[in-house]
Amino acid sequence: MIMRWPVRSLKGLLLTAASCFALGAQGTVPESDEVLGNWLTEEGKAVVEIFRCEEKYCGRIAWLRDPLKDGNPVIDDKNPDEKLKDRPVLGMVFLQGFVYDEDHVWTDGTIYDPESGDEYSAKVTLVGDTTLELRGYVLIPLFGRTEEWTRVNDIPDVELQPAPAEPTTQK
Repeated sequence: MIMRWPVRSLKGLLLTAASCFALGAQGTVPESDEVLGNWLTEEGKAVVEIFRCEEKYCGRIAWLRDPLKDGNPVIDDKNPDEKLKDRPVLGMVFLQGFVYDEDHVWTDGTIYDPESGDEYSAKVTLVGDTTLELRGYVLIPLFGRTEEWTRVNDIPDVELQPAPAEPTTQK
């Protein structure tokens, strides 16, 4: 005996299955976007926001533990490009060009170190949900250094104010 489903029931079943699939897909993040978010650097000096820049991934300094130097915002004074020496470090995009490879690894990027003014090739590996390994290197990853960053949900408020003007003495 052949059992026939009423057309109305089969359509309902298919629509229900499609709806469940669509709802489930909305809650998932593509593996390539799992790196997005805020990351506290290994030494706790900064929080880095990783974001999409076109089809690649970039990172900017979203928070600094010590945002002022001599009462003024920290600037990129070690930059070899004279035109960039006065730009603020806070908000600076210093990770650029990362491409998702596979297995939670992003490659082909660069990292700029505002403390030295040097730029390095870099790759990023997501280790679990809350740990990111950033490896900066020269030529090949073997010649480099790895830092472990931790995911954070909130960025502390930073209020930057220039140093007050030096009082002048009148004679």
